Amino acid sequence: MTSTSTPPSTPHSFQVDLRGLVDLLSHHLYSSPRVYVRELLQNAVDAITARHALDPAAEVRIRLSASAGRVTIEDSGIGLTAAEAHSLLATIGRSSKRGGDGSDLDEPGLEATRQEFLGQFGIGLLACFVVARQIRVVTRSARDPQAAPVEWLATDDGSYTVRELPHEARPEPGTTVVLEARPGATEWAAPAKVEELARDYGSLLPYDITFDDGEGGEPRPVTDRPAVWDRAFPTPAARRVALAGHCAQLFGFTPLDSIDLDLPVAGVRGVAYVLPEPTSPAHRAGHRVHLKGMLLTDRADNLLPDWAFFVRAVLDTDTLRPTASRENLYDDETLAAVRDALGARVRGWLAELAASDPERLAAFLQVHHLGVKSMARHDSELLGLMLPWLPFETSDGSMSLQEFAAAHTDIHFTRTVEEFRQIAPIAAAHGLGVINAGYTYDADLLALLPAVRPELKVTELDAGAVTERLDPVPTATELALAPFLATARTRLEAQGCDVVLRAFQPVSVPALYLDDRQARQERDRTAALESADSLWSGILGSLRGSAPRARLVLNHNNPLIRRIAALPDEALTGTAVESLYGQALLMSQRPLRPADSTLLNRAFLGLLEWATHSTDARDAQEDQK
Repeated sequence: MTSTSTPPSTPHSFQVDLRGLVDLLSHHLYSSPRVYVRELLQNAVDAITARHALDPAAEVRIRLSASAGRVTIEDSGIGLTAAEAHSLLATIGRSSKRGGDGSDLDEPGLEATRQEFLGQFGIGLLACFVVARQIRVVTRSARDPQAAPVEWLATDDGSYTVRELPHEARPEPGTTVVLEARPGATEWAAPAKVEELARDYGSLLPYDITFDDGEGGEPRPVTDRPAVWDRAFPTPAARRVALAGHCAQLFGFTPLDSIDLDLPVAGVRGVAYVLPEPTSPAHRAGHRVHLKGMLLTDRADNLLPDWAFFVRAVLDTDTLRPTASRENLYDDETLAAVRDALGARVRGWLAELAASDPERLAAFLQVHHLGVKSMARHDSELLGLMLPWLPFETSDGSMSLQEFAAAHTDIHFTRTVEEFRQIAPIAAAHGLGVINAGYTYDADLLALLPAVRPELKVTELDAGAVTERLDPVPTATELALAPFLATARTRLEAQGCDVVLRAFQPVSVPALYLDDRQARQERDRTAALESADSLWSGILGSLRGSAPRARLVLNHNNPLIRRIAALPDEALTGTAVESLYGQALLMSQRPLRPADSTLLNRAFLGLLEWATHSTDARDAQEDQK
């Protein structure tokens, strides 16, 4: 039996089309060509960091300049040898910050320094081809003082050359990178644009960076440290003014307030600015995040909890993990923990306002109460914190639930604004606590109120609750008016409406139409029964229950009601009652059924006929005289 062995396979290297890679970077990995300035700054800062690990006394120099379609950055960093230039600058995915490849991190003690680097993905200068047709690097290594300076020259067709230069070409260690803009990208190499991008990305970087526009003036500083939230100010008021100016510069608005976001354990420092205008909770906020001083993104939408929609944050971190494009935060367990901690800071700010500065809290809620109500429905902690302070429209006026609950332990609410507007003056006159839950989210929050305040009873307003609060008419008076009430009930029986007599304020209201959800359901069932065929009539008829019906409450304090009750003509009395029913129904702004419209027309025409008949009778009497 013979055995055969598989011949060993020959390894091959991937071949990379640089043009295709540049297209991938510019159109898919990065959101904009503007990131090339970040890459230049990042490489320079990391080179300085590596140089300091080798020689803490080494000078720090990073100078950026732009003119005539050329962008140059010079640093006094660690530099490269010829071998490192071959190995690192032209190898995709390899970084000079990594160990294990003969780089600086193979030296003892330098592995820890890698944690201070901004770049972690090894894409390097290739990202600069999104705007450059040619990149020239002149570098000299600080690790090998005897090594000659090196020139690495690459073009966007995927080719590069490496050659050693005379020692006088670069006497000191460090690196100079020169980009030649390609056609169609010269706008990104304009001095004003380069300086703008450098300030945007690098204002908080740990080393001083200057910019030269090539016009002969003094180089201008790019960095502006420390961050405004870390600066010392003579007074708290001065700090608030400075933070407000910073917010206006970054976000374009003057904040209602600012909230410090200081998490030393998580390596996070920053500030959240409270928006001065209402915003939708569904809107994903864009926060500014710096990673070790370098701007990572100004559109981070996963930094704070969704309920903190009313703030825009800016912060610096050295612990959160960036995505591969370094344009957003990687949503991992660390970010989730930081997000919860930052949310706790915002909650702490709200709690502090509630405890010590109710006027500022009221100003905040005046702007953002709708959004806070929306989020509080799904966040029990936020609900418990903010519910006592949220404003509601009540029969006692606009006030917080805490104020309203101090006067009413039995709380009633209406589901429509129209129903509330009709009942509010009567409820206020008779001590009935009613809240308008016709606005967005209010009914949901009131349903959750007993979970926060168990001693409170919250129920939907019904006709019986209102009627019980109105003053009863003396028994003798009601007995005397029994024929009138019988006529009224007979006339409104077809409308599914009862009639009761009470005395209430204000006197100007002659009649009040009251119903509740059950009564409305019964009305709808009756309307459906009238238009259904025999089969459905039997089914709907079997559903008739003992639900309370709507009520027309007549106000005995009103002079018109007393005059109608005294009419000797029963037909005229019935027409007048139908008119009162129609007027009360219109005042409640409920939708009219066909039967209601018919009743209103009949009552209106009946009153016109009575008025004209009375006029004719008086004219006939005058003629007889």
